[in-house]
Amino acid sequence: MKKVRNNGKAWPKNRKEGDGQMRETIAATYNRAYMRKLDKSSISVCSILGVDIAAIDMEWLVGYISGNLPALSGDYICVSNVHTVVTAYEDSEYRKVQNGGIMAIPDGGPLSSLGRRRGFPEMRRTAGPDLMGEIFRISADREYRHFFYGSTEETLEKMAQRLEAEYRGIQIAGMYSPPFGPVAAEKDSEIVGLINTARADFVWVGLGAPKQERWMAGHQGRLKGLMIGVGAGFDYFAGNIRRAPEWMQRNNLEWLYRLKQEPRRLLGRYVYTNARFIWEAYVRGK
Repeated sequence: MKKVRNNGKAWPKNRKEGDGQMRETIAATYNRAYMRKLDKSSISVCSILGVDIAAIDMEWLVGYISGNLPALSGDYICVSNVHTVVTAYEDSEYRKVQNGGIMAIPDGGPLSSLGRRRGFPEMRRTAGPDLMGEIFRISADREYRHFFYGSTEETLEKMAQRLEAEYRGIQIAGMYSPPFGPVAAEKDSEIVGLINTARADFVWVGLGAPKQERWMAGHQGRLKGLMIGVGAGFDYFAGNIRRAPEWMQRNNLEWLYRLKQEPRRLLGRYVYTNARFIWEAYVRGK
């Protein structure tokens, strides 16, 4: 275990901040022991290969999170793309994980494009790195505290330096680089204690899919703070990899840009999952 840093310290768009909060708690769909404080049925969703993808845009998402943040503590958001949706389609347990958080947002452009074709005209891509940037921009004014879990010590330190330089006043409550292998129950309890002691509002999880979603589901209700699985988001903010040009992002081609940067790791995945997605979602309409 490597402890890097611990400072200890649905539509409609015009929904007011705080809307959706309920007096009674509601059991989560995956972890029945977790009692949710928000009614997630108020969030419009488009079912794609059995995964309920939130039919939202970035403006709504940031408003929902900031307006309900205390009630979202202990819950998680999946940042979903073609790869995770196809994986969930083939793995029923992982599908429960994807559907078990407060929402699964359309990180991948093909998901939001398909959603618009299926009757959600205002559905837009809400990419993980973009969401991180939007939250970081308002963090100093709102005194949000952030914990980063995942990646390597080097990447975490590089990211921290860049965040503190770009987002003046951002509060990094802690960072932790876990081992790549399984974590024993005793050590996991130590990690939970470390994160909870940091009193973070956001727990950003960068373990890669599907590991990060399973980790969040397994810690639902155990951690203080809203967990968001952002995959390569840590690498983007650390400067290890670059985002695609805006025109490629707008035309759902960011996957091609990433493939150029990491061909050995991504080629087989993209060939299979993209083809399966087109066949099942577009041709068969699932």
